[in-house]
Amino acid sequence: MAKMQGMKCFVKIMDLSDPNSPKVLAGQRNATLNRSAETLDATSKDTEGYWKENLQGFKEWSVDCDGVLVGSDSALAILEDQFLNSENVDVVIELASGTTYQGNAVITDFPIDMPYDDLVTYSLSLTGSGALAKNTTSSV
Repeated sequence: MAKMQGMKCFVKIMDLSDPNSPKVLAGQRNATLNRSAETLDATSKDTEGYWKENLQGFKEWSVDCDGVLVGSDSALAILEDQFLNSENVDVVIELASGTTYQGNAVITDFPIDMPYDDLVTYSLSLTGSGALAKNTTSSV
């Protein structure tokens, strides 16, 4: 079983003018795909062995990433426009294995850090709005 290298995994932003060609978020360094689910207590007096029972409730997802700011990046321009216009974005997370995750998200945090002695960087937090779809293709 081959190990997966993080440098071959990407966050991409869908371009509404060309929905078949997601744009790689240039300068990206780190990214985290967060997935979680509520826990619903299903315990009752007739639960076998007096062990608590739980069921999965509503699920949610989010993406956090950061990187070096590339001023001419088209994905960054899409994010900037959609943030300023209070619009959701369509995001694609592409793993080195060929698996992709895609969903619609709210831009919840989008700071730009401008230190006097280092590169300009950005951070991005997206919170999913609806389902996160998984697609598996052949290994890359």
